Amino acid sequence: MQVTLLHHTPIPVCSHAIRTCYQSFERGDNGGEKDIALIYKVGNKNKHSSTLEHLFYNFYIQGISRACLQELARHRIASLSVKSTRYTLKELKHAQSFLPLDSINITRAQQFLVFCENERVNEASVLALENLRKILSEGVSNDFAKFCMPESYKTELSWSVNARALQNFLELRSSKHALWEIRKLAFCIFEALPQGHKFLFEECLENQSDEDCTQ
Repeated sequence: MQVTLLHHTPIPVCSHAIRTCYQSFERGDNGGEKDIALIYKVGNKNKHSSTLEHLFYNFYIQGISRACLQELARHRIASLSVKSTRYTLKELKHAQSFLPLDSINITRAQQFLVFCENERVNEASVLALENLRKILSEGVSNDFAKFCMPESYKTELSWSVNARALQNFLELRSSKHALWEIRKLAFCIFEALPQGHKFLFEECLENQSDEDCTQ
């Protein structure tokens, strides 16, 4: 899993929006300590979180499963542009067989699959991947073949979200009750944020994680 921050709104945009309400522009310091304190007070402490919607973040997320993507899509106050299965399954069509299920072929399968801690589930995912590969190699179109894709199949996407919606996402998905993969994604997204923006989200995290976001 890898999360890259492609773009973010500068902090002064949010502080300017807040100061518009109070017409207190002369008190601003262009994103300095005064503006940071104002944003925290209004957006976090006083819960006028609509003001945080002026901050946007665009992430490039790679290496999550389609199961994780399905959960991510439930956060509807965001925009997703996802790698197409209609146009990109040729990457698997020309791969060599993943049988027999030996260590070499299982390792090769990780190019396409997200593995979990259960070895039996991982082996079943590789078998499903092999079935999909065979169907594609027989000339079945992607539009039909993708119906038998395993949920563990890797995908990637661009994800744009405002700070208010991101707070909600991090609060829910950093929970120990969240699916392990999307919990890892939540912490990786937090780590990818600009250092000067993390003050908005630190209190949303249930606890810290030592997950490696590059694996």
